[in-house]
Formats: sequence, C-alpha cells, structure tokens
Amino acid sequence: MQGPLGDSALKDVAAGYQLEKAPTGIKGFDEISGGGLPRGRCTLVSGAAGSGKTIFGLEFLVQGSTTFAEPGVLMCFEESSLNLSQDVSSLGFNLPELVRNKKLVIESCRVNPAEVVTIGDFDLEGLFLRLEQAINVVGAKRVVLDPIETLLATYGNTPTMRGELLRLFDWLNDRSLTSVVIGERGRNGELTRFGVEEYVSDCVILLDQRVENEISTRRLRLVKYRGSAHGTNEFPFTISSRGFIVLPITAVKLVYTAGKERISTGLPQLDQMLGGGLYRHSSVLISGHTGTGKTTLIANFLCEAARRGERALFVSSEESPEQLVRDMASVAIDLQHWIDVGLLKIWAERTTSQGMEERLARMENLIEEFQPLLVGLDTIGSLGQVGQDPAVNATVVRTIDLLRSRGITAVLTVLTHADVEKGDVVGVSAIIDTWLLVKNVEADGERNRLLYIVKSRGSNHSNQVREFRLTSQGPELVEVVIGPEGVLTGSSRLVYEDKQKRLSVYSLNEMKRKHRTLQRHRLEIEAQIELLRSQFQEDSDELELITLEEEGAMDLEASQGLLRAQHRGESK
Repeated sequence: MQGPLGDSALKDVAAGYQLEKAPTGIKGFDEISGGGLPRGRCTLVSGAAGSGKTIFGLEFLVQGSTTFAEPGVLMCFEESSLNLSQDVSSLGFNLPELVRNKKLVIESCRVNPAEVVTIGDFDLEGLFLRLEQAINVVGAKRVVLDPIETLLATYGNTPTMRGELLRLFDWLNDRSLTSVVIGERGRNGELTRFGVEEYVSDCVILLDQRVENEISTRRLRLVKYRGSAHGTNEFPFTISSRGFIVLPITAVKLVYTAGKERISTGLPQLDQMLGGGLYRHSSVLISGHTGTGKTTLIANFLCEAARRGERALFVSSEESPEQLVRDMASVAIDLQHWIDVGLLKIWAERTTSQGMEERLARMENLIEEFQPLLVGLDTIGSLGQVGQDPAVNATVVRTIDLLRSRGITAVLTVLTHADVEKGDVVGVSAIIDTWLLVKNVEADGERNRLLYIVKSRGSNHSNQVREFRLTSQGPELVEVVIGPEGVLTGSSRLVYEDKQKRLSVYSLNEMKRKHRTLQRHRLEIEAQIELLRSQFQEDSDELELITLEEEGAMDLEASQGLLRAQHRGESK
C-alpha cells in the first residue's frame, strides 16, 4: 500500500500539480481525454461483448511500443496468444513481430472459474511473479489485463475481491506502469459485473454498442477521470483496418484555414453571381427539391476542379458510378474522362450499408489515400435513413469540420421537401459558407428550374434569380425576363423574347420607312427648289433681255433725236 503524502508531494499539489498523461495513439481519444490515460495509474475499460474493449487495449500497447517507445505486456485470462494474434491481424496489428523485436510480451494465463473448488488462502502473488518477469523482459511501461472478471470470479465474497483488486492496482501503480484493465458490463446494464472495479480505478472508460434502425453504432464515454478535466459526452467510434478511431476527429476545435483564393464553379454566370467564384477551403450547400439539378451542379464543380489539375472526390449515396457517368454525359459532363486521367474518384455506397460514424471514418481513410482538393457529397440528407436528427446533424458537422481541417473545398447537396424551401436544412445551414438554392417553378403547363444564392460569406454576391437550364451542351444559367406578369421562364420567356424581338424588328423597319419617306421628301423639296431656281433664272434672264432691249431702244431714240437736231441746224 502507498504511504501518506510527503512534504514534497503536498507542495506539488499546492502548486497546482498537473496529472501526467500517457498518449494512447488512438485517433481522436487523446483529444477528448486531454492527452491520453493517466500515466502510472490504472484505467478500467468496460463494455459488453463486441464493444471493442480488447481492441482498445491492444492499440494502446501497439501504439505505445511503435510510436512512443514504451514496450508493453498483455496478460490474457481467456484467449490464447495465437488466437489473439490471428484475430487482430486484419486490423494491421502484427503482434508476433512486436514480440520478436522485444517490444511486446503476451502472457496467456487462462483461468477457468468452474474448475476452482475453494479459494482458501489463495492470493495474487503468482500473478505478480509472472507480470514481474514479463515486464523485465522488455522493460515494459504499459500493461493490459484482459479480462479482470475472469480473475475476480475466483473470489467468493466482495470484500476479499475488492481488497485483492486494490492490491493489484497498487502493485501496478508502485511500478509506475500505465495499465488498462478490461472489464465486462453487468447483465442488467451495470457498469461492471461485480460492481467494485469502477470504484478502485483512476479512470473509467465505457464502451457501448447499440443497434438502431438495424444499424450498429459504437459509443465511448469517459465515466470518470481522477485528477483531470475530461469530456463527458458520448463519442462515436469505429473499428476498421486502421484500428480504433474515436470521432469527432477534427471537430474538437474550430481551427482551419480561411482562404482568400477564388475558384471557378465551371459556370461563368454563377461565378459572376458569387463575386468571382467560390472561396477555396469553403463549404457549399446546394439544396432543392428532387429533379432540380443538384447532382449536376456537383458534377460540374468536380469536373472544373479536374480541369485545373486538382483531384476531386465524388461521394454518392444514391447512384452507382456507371449511372452517374451515363447521366452526366447527357448534359455534356464527361466524368469518365477525368476518372481515366486519375483526377476524379467516385465512391458510391448507400448510407444504410454502415453506421454514420463508420461511413465518416471510411471517407476520411479515402481522403487520406486520394488527397482530393474538392469533395462532393450527394446527398447528406440520406443519413436520416440510419439515424435521428441530432445524430445526423452531428455527423454532418463532423464531416464539414473534417474537410475544412484538411483544406478541402466541400460541396454538399440536400433534398428538401415540397413544403420546405429554405429554413435550417439538416441543421447545418448556419455553418455553411455558401448556400445555393435550386427550385422548380410551374407555369403555362411546364416546369422550369430557378437558382439563386441564399448566402455567401465574404462575398458581394448577387441577389438576383437565374434560370438554370440543362442542355445537351452543358448546364447554363440564363438571366430571367421580367414581364408584365412577373418572372418569365421557359417557353413564356422565349415567347416574350420573340415578341420583344418582333417589336424591335417592327420598330427598326418603321424607323427605316420613316427615314426613306423623309429622304424622299427631301429629294422632292430639293427638286422643287431646283425648279424654282431654274424658273427664277429664266425670269432673270428675260428681265435682263428686256432691260437690254429697252436701253437699246432708248439709245436709238436719243441718237435719232441728235441727228434731227443737227439736221435742223444745218438747214438754217
């Protein structure tokens, strides 16, 4: 047993002593526990069959020996070392290699309580000797006992059981071993089978596996953690080929890049409406009723990223890759080309094939392998088939946080019902950077699509509505026409535009006709002026001629008068 605190220990506590922690290397767990398990103390991991207790303990040992240079000892009371090594090989744990390299010791100490007749004065000295020997072989810093109930079942009364369990924990703590003790839940939902294990442990972790809507989901909760603040919520976790992963992986802190670079959507008209395109690393939500072209928009965004030489990932939960390639080809979006080039990958799987957390973990694994810069998820609303609204909202938030933390531009679609146009779509519209809404409008016996921007953070975006058309040459946005009866789309727009065109042509022809008439009048007036000028000239010439004749006659008469005068003078 440990003695009373000395003066130095009391001074450390008074000075605000911080509990030292041993990182587990389990993805996500160290974040929610504030650094890992209490170093040099015992942790109880409890749960029902199949909840992942042994995997937790094994990854704690494997990560310790391979990542943190802390060899470990695994003592099994039920399973043989051979079976255990074979069972966990599919998770990437090569236990025999660790044993050969003296980084791990596996001790199989199988105990069958049915064979025990009486306990007598039996104690744990034999266990301590085997542990001591195994610890000395590799210089172990970590120990896992799996499961402790098999050992405790040999004791007939609770006081003896509790005393021996305390003695075991003290023995481990005295040697500064960071220990994980695997426990089993009680049949009626109790935390442990015997009800004493959780009270003598410094840290208690509860693993739970539930089946809801025929989908199995695992949860982890830190029940207690002496000497340390910790998260008390339930955190989903998965067990995959990458080991034990606790979610949220990246949603613990709001730390991510807010880029200023703009990227194109592949639609020049939409880029203009957004003030130059989308911000890189941002999140985009496309909502709308069925048949409004949400999937087509995502496909266009992804192909535009591929044209820039960037990798893009298409996550589909409703259509197969072959169907997507065929359907998008009808609107001149060639997904197959970019798949062949290696810049586009399609992951198509129904959400009902696994739990939401497992799906998120698999997507993260795919992201790490493919390293895309843009990810399209079509559609996040399908998660409602495998979970309730709070769980769905939490998963979507984790997904967005995961993509943001990796510097990935995220484009998500969600199907809205006929009575929901805007509002809080899937509970995540508040954390989305850009929200595009596409809708169907019915008029004059036909249905047409409209698109507008609900919000776009950091952008001086357009508040106008555009008609969204899917053509054999590709998707396009067309400016809507405002007629006497409001917004006109489709055939109404074409009829109105044709009418306006005809009116324009009529006005042009009328103007040309008036111009010709004016020209004709001008020519007629000029001709009349020319005629009057000619008549004036003739009159002038005639007057001049008359004047000349009159002057000639007057000169003649004067000359004759002079001659007569001279004649009279001579005659005198």
